[in-house]
Amino acid sequence: MKTTGAPQYRRILVKLTGESLGGKARLGISPGAVHRMAEQIREVRDLGVEVVVVIGGGNILRGVQASQRGIERATADYMGMLGTVINALALQDALERMGIATRVQSAITMHQIAEPFIRRRAVRHLEKGRVVIFGGGTGNPYFSTDTAAALRANEIGANVILKATKVDGVYDRDPQRNPRARLYARVTYVEALRKELKVMDSTAFTLCMDNRMPIIVFNMFKPHMLRRVVLGERVGTLVTA
Repeated sequence: MKTTGAPQYRRILVKLTGESLGGKARLGISPGAVHRMAEQIREVRDLGVEVVVVIGGGNILRGVQASQRGIERATADYMGMLGTVINALALQDALERMGIATRVQSAITMHQIAEPFIRRRAVRHLEKGRVVIFGGGTGNPYFSTDTAAALRANEIGANVILKATKVDGVYDRDPQRNPRARLYARVTYVEALRKELKVMDSTAFTLCMDNRMPIIVFNMFKPHMLRRVVLGERVGTLVTA
């Protein structure tokens, strides 16, 4: 695809759902779905943008749902964190098959398969042109991968959080249930809270608001959308001060 314009961001954090790697079923790991996500990351990496990824584990196990079915909550959350590491390794494999140097860092120590999360080391990887994938959430139960994304974005000095979803952005109501749902092009943190738009969970969103970290919510299931966002096209919803 022909490149036009210049990237609007030097360093980005992409928040992927686990379901994005599960294909149409949104469960397990679909090699085709992983390849498509990796291809979009490769496109922006080729523009010279430094890319960090935080990935969920919902295609494997959600801690909250598992706890509702009888597993102790902290244990369920740790199981979910391990699922995010599995997804991180799958995405790393796809990227490295494309020739892109990639490092996985985990908030839960597992030296045989991933580096421990060390902020300075992660930044150094980025400066060397490597993609860094953060697995293991925050390393603590009761926190979502949205919170992990907000935390890591601030720690490594990202310019923006790009939250990939299966809809085109933030709507005033559920667009899958209501065809009259209205898409916001831009919304402030305060408006999002007042209207209960649920951009992220409250802990993650408050962390972004307190540190003035902009968020762009967009549909990454469409081809080249990540590249379009990075080049400054007005797609998705910008959440800012």
